[in-house]
Amino acid sequence: MGRNLLKTEQAITFVKHTFSQKLIQALNLIPVSSPLVVLDGTGINDDLNGIERPVGFPIKSLNEQRAVVVHSLAKWKRLRLKELEIESGEGILTDMRALRPDEDYSPIHSIYVDQWDWEKCIDSQDRTFAYLKDTVLKIYQALYETEQEVEQRYPAKQAILPKDIHFISSEELLAKYPDLTPKERENAIAKEYGAVFIYGIGGELSNGFPHDGRAADYDDWSTENENGYKGLNGDILIWNPILHTAFELSSMGIRVDKKALLHQLELRHSMERTKLSFHSMLLNDELPSAIGGGIGQSRVCMFMLKKAHIGEVQVSIWDDAQREILASQNINLL
Repeated sequence: MGRNLLKTEQAITFVKHTFSQKLIQALNLIPVSSPLVVLDGTGINDDLNGIERPVGFPIKSLNEQRAVVVHSLAKWKRLRLKELEIESGEGILTDMRALRPDEDYSPIHSIYVDQWDWEKCIDSQDRTFAYLKDTVLKIYQALYETEQEVEQRYPAKQAILPKDIHFISSEELLAKYPDLTPKERENAIAKEYGAVFIYGIGGELSNGFPHDGRAADYDDWSTENENGYKGLNGDILIWNPILHTAFELSSMGIRVDKKALLHQLELRHSMERTKLSFHSMLLNDELPSAIGGGIGQSRVCMFMLKKAHIGEVQVSIWDDAQREILASQNINLL
């Protein structure tokens, strides 16, 4: 088993290197370093759905000031664009490592998260659905080409992604499948098209519920786009035939401007956050317009290498009973 695991590790390295290089070229990104922890109370850490608890600890040398392990780097990256004086049309890419202890274990979730986190400066006039769509197409092309190269190197890992990705708003998706839950709608549309970008995620739909949760202070999910639907953000989903489910690879979007931030904070009854440092900078026009997102490294490797469990492509914490059950199914966790 040891040699097979080693071959898997080598394949993981190949996938990560191949895709990251294609992403850098497609979006004009510059690799940069990033933090594992940030100080608590600054508003920099990603709130995800607003209910997850970050891992925190006091720092002796900072008079016991608390730090938290990042959930993601959605807001930190935008600050970094300013600090590095990144110009419009350029962006940054970083290897993000995070801990999310409130994640529910599943074949696609563990408490350890690894992402390609990217952020790109744009002009204010680029805050459009057309720009978002063009960016999604570039990312998807990088995914498509990576899978083709994986098949060339490992013929048993047959490429299955369709040539094109389908675009649909969360409101259109609701109208198409009004009797299904959000996850069931995702499964149905992903199975139909093979690859889909669902946009406008976070705001309330016509049925009174959002498609999925989004924090109020990074993606713009409330601005009406030129298609007549709300939202300048979304998720890249593909159909995973091994798990027989929609498989999210990326969450991304055009970032909030001053107007969208205030509107979304008001909708979420979180206006007190305007006093935090990140939010104050944005409201004072001190941060650039941006687009960005995260792309799951383990998710991409899992799909490209046709694995059935995320523990086959990342090292995390699993209970012994689960390991034994999976081993009996010939699923060996790293």
